[in-house]
Amino acid sequence: MRVVAAACDGACSGNPGPGGWGALLRFEDGSVRELGGADPATTNNRMELTAALALLRLLQTLPRHPELVIRTDSRYLIDGLERWIHGWKRKGWRTASGGPVLNRDLWEELDAARLADVGMRHVKGHSGDPDNDRCDAIAVAFARGQGLDLADGGAPAPPPDPAPPALGQLLSRLELADRLAEGGHGLSLVELAQLVEQPLRSLEQRSSAFHWRDWLVEPLQDGRWRLRRETPGLVQRE
Repeated sequence: MRVVAAACDGACSGNPGPGGWGALLRFEDGSVRELGGADPATTNNRMELTAALALLRLLQTLPRHPELVIRTDSRYLIDGLERWIHGWKRKGWRTASGGPVLNRDLWEELDAARLADVGMRHVKGHSGDPDNDRCDAIAVAFARGQGLDLADGGAPAPPPDPAPPALGQLLSRLELADRLAEGGHGLSLVELAQLVEQPLRSLEQRSSAFHWRDWLVEPLQDGRWRLRRETPGLVQRE
């Protein structure tokens, strides 16, 4: 059976710290094969690259649908493999600023394993994409040293466990924060207090930017506040 869908993801606790990666393949008959691994001391970027490398090496041995793409939420992986790597090689694996390319060992292996008929497609992380969410769950489980049953190709992958109500509410707030940040929307102090679940009185005493989870909350001149997403970890650009 041909592979009709592929996805991969990486995770790291601490960045650097213990990390994990996850990947999956879907076949024409509806079956799924899942992969995963761990590294006790790594970074999120290395886990993203390791997941893609494992996937590409496996795909080399399997029949593939002509429209197959690898779905990933890592811009670092896509830009590095499709854009930056050409300049890095011309410059002797140096960046535009002259510094050494981070994760060169994995980039070289990815370059050797790439498939001309398989491209990559970006998906937004934690956006409800089933394959991306499943790969994330695998990666996180391996990073935490937790056991996880992986589909071996004989049956569809088990759906992720439903989140408990409190976690589901938190995820909804985080998704809302992402949309607000992307749109550059301003929030009143009351709206901000509801989003971050902090007392209105404590927010009234703030006059400068502060950090909330993965966002920088900045004051605007009209008395409102705006969220700006902060990208965790180091993303090396060309």
